[in-house]
Amino acid sequence: MKSRALQLEAFDRLLTIMDELREQCPWDRKQTMLTLRHLTIEEMYELADAILEGDLVEVKNELGDLLLHIVFYAKIGSETNDFDIADVCNSICEKLIHRHPHIYGDVKVKDEEEVKQNWENIKLKEGKKSVLEGVPKGLPALVKANRIQDKVAGVGFDWEKPEQVFEKVKEELSELQEEIKSGNADKVESEFGDVLFSMINYARFLKVDPENALERTNKKFIDRFQYLENKAKELGKSLKDMTLREMDVYWEEAKSL
Repeated sequence: MKSRALQLEAFDRLLTIMDELREQCPWDRKQTMLTLRHLTIEEMYELADAILEGDLVEVKNELGDLLLHIVFYAKIGSETNDFDIADVCNSICEKLIHRHPHIYGDVKVKDEEEVKQNWENIKLKEGKKSVLEGVPKGLPALVKANRIQDKVAGVGFDWEKPEQVFEKVKEELSELQEEIKSGNADKVESEFGDVLFSMINYARFLKVDPENALERTNKKFIDRFQYLENKAKELGKSLKDMTLREMDVYWEEAKSL
């Protein structure tokens, strides 16, 4: 790995290029924080995909894209004299020092859970009115549910054992079945949401990231279905012309691969 001096040199090079692009490139000059926003979200998803694929070359590349966006926002902020990249770096440094009193102070912790609890308690002392204030409204529902549960657990609002959570899952499934029988679509949707919420909570107790788990299943399904499509083409058939039994043969082949 490169020395700290070379790392700082590389970062300085990026800052210089950003200055040049902002001054000389018509596209870069035109950008605002708002126009960059959706592109930043896209870059985040591309990074997440690379991490799931275990492609470290792409992880490196996507981190570069994301770092460019951070530098870009800071450059725009400097042009209005609101903040620059130094302010961004110093702000996160101060936050990390303040929220890690077990490293930079005299607080003692015994494990990861106590670190998380201290983190949430410090945030409340900083003026946060609710533990849940830090959960972005625009997060996808599955990710948001996971963050909500993680945050309330940080202040002690949690189950004690995984078995208790699994019992809650079964209870919610039973309530869903009852509403399905009633035929009330609104209540079915509500209970279905409760099932998903409890399953996401159970995943947390199993140390499973539900977003990663679901995306892995999505990718697995896509691979198997595309294998099935290719087999149909080899036979000169359309999937619509194949029976479920025929398709199941190739589906099982795909699973074995």
